Amino acid sequence: MSCHLDHIGFPTPRRRSLAKGVSEDFLFETSVDAQEFCNEMKDFLGEKPIDVVAQGTDHRRKRILIADMDSTIIEQECIDELAEFAGKRAEISAITERAMRGELDFEAALKERVAMLKGLPEKVLQETFETRITLTPGARALVQTMNRAGAVTALVSGGFTFFTSRVAAACGFQIHQANELIVENGVLTGEVHEPVLGRAAKQEALTRIAAEHDIALAETLAVGDGANDLAMLEKAGLGVAFRAKPAVAKAADASILHGDLTALLFLQGYADSEFTSAE
Repeated sequence: MSCHLDHIGFPTPRRRSLAKGVSEDFLFETSVDAQEFCNEMKDFLGEKPIDVVAQGTDHRRKRILIADMDSTIIEQECIDELAEFAGKRAEISAITERAMRGELDFEAALKERVAMLKGLPEKVLQETFETRITLTPGARALVQTMNRAGAVTALVSGGFTFFTSRVAAACGFQIHQANELIVENGVLTGEVHEPVLGRAAKQEALTRIAAEHDIALAETLAVGDGANDLAMLEKAGLGVAFRAKPAVAKAADASILHGDLTALLFLQGYADSEFTSAE
C-alpha cells in the first residue's frame, strides 16, 4: 500500500514493511486517535480489500493466543458438516448461523443441533475430519510462530473434542477445550456431556490460562468469529474478529476481513521472515 497519511490529516509515521505487498506497519511518534485513524483510512481506501487496524505499542507481542476453531482456525463449522451425513444440513446450518449471530442462546442451540444427529455412526466423525475439514490459510504459521516465541497457545471451541484434538495437533496448539459428544454402541446418542461449554467457558479459559502462567490479560490475544466468542474477545488484551459476524466485528478491538490468519502475526509486529512455517 502506498499513501501519504498527511493528506488525510495525520503526521508522517515511521514505516516498516512486514511483508512486501501484503502488510505495512506505520508507527506514529505522537499519540493518534485509533478510531479516527481507522475511519479516515477506510474512507481513503474505499473498496480496496485492505484491513486497517490501529493499536498501541505496549505489550504488542502477545504471550497467550486463545482461538476459536470453527470458521476461524478451520474453514468449516464441524456440526454443519456432520449434518450432511444425517441429511439435515439445511436445518442445522440455519440454527448455527443464528447462534453465531447471537440470535439464539448458544447452549440451547447446540443441544438442539446435536439432538438432530442422534443415531449417526461414530465412524462419520473421522470421515468428516478427513474429507471435509480444512485449516484456514495461515493457521499453522500463526500457532507455530507464537509457540516458537514462547507463547501459550490454546484452541477453545464450542464444538467437539473429537475435532479440537485433531485440529490442535495439526496446527501445534498446546491446549484444546471443547464439548464432548456422547457415543454408545458406536452411534451418537444426540447428547453432549454437561456442562455445555459456550461463551462463558471461553472467557473462563482465557482468564484461567493467563492466571496459571502468571501472564497479564494485556499480553493475551483472542480470535474468533461468532457471538459466543465475544466475552473472550472483550477480555483479551487484543480481541480480533476474523471474517466475523457484523456484531462481533463491531465489538472487537480489530477486525480482519481480507487477510488470512497470518494477519494476527502482522498485528504483533512480526515480519514474514520471522514466520516459523510457510503455507
